Amino acid sequence: MAFDEALLEFARALGHPILRFYGWTEPAASFGYSQNYAHIAAVTLLRPLVRRPTGGGFVPHNADWTYSLVFPPSHDWYQLRATESYARVHRWLQSAFARLNLETELSPVARRESPGQCFVGAEESDLLWQGRKIAGAAQRRNRFGLLIQGSAQPPPLGLARIDWQQAMCDSAVEQWQVQWRPFEPRTDLTDRIEELCRSKYDLTAYHQRR
Repeated sequence: MAFDEALLEFARALGHPILRFYGWTEPAASFGYSQNYAHIAAVTLLRPLVRRPTGGGFVPHNADWTYSLVFPPSHDWYQLRATESYARVHRWLQSAFARLNLETELSPVARRESPGQCFVGAEESDLLWQGRKIAGAAQRRNRFGLLIQGSAQPPPLGLARIDWQQAMCDSAVEQWQVQWRPFEPRTDLTDRIEELCRSKYDLTAYHQRR
């Protein structure tokens, strides 16, 4: 979470989009920036519970594939309305899964079965497989840029995470002629990540503050 928040703060200075894939070293759950900790603690036994820098609902991270996207204000994706941005990222995931022979669809309407829980029910433009939500995302936009944090709950078809990551990259090349390059964090960026860990994300009080 500190890495993603720091990337957002540095988005304008970096000047180009970044796609980051990451995983979890243990079962956990994240929840939206403005959500109530006690409410989340009551609906899941997963621990630790981590407050995200983006909005959205509670997301279990015991079997999912997580990623983040960061865009500077100069990028056309930053100019999109939140609903358009949300639909675009899930069309991208839809294209990637299609490369793996998995047919999915975007939810045409919201279906809120349990408010505050991201993978119970569905929001408009969530990604569905056989009627079940398998991908959702949360966003935060400020003067520095746009941060999207997403989660794909893989269906039980034996798909490999590494193949999905490659499909995501290949799909972006096909759709937008993206030229991927490895990202090497600058020293000032890594310093900021460490500072955010010390001042926020390593502190239980931060995650439980509301």
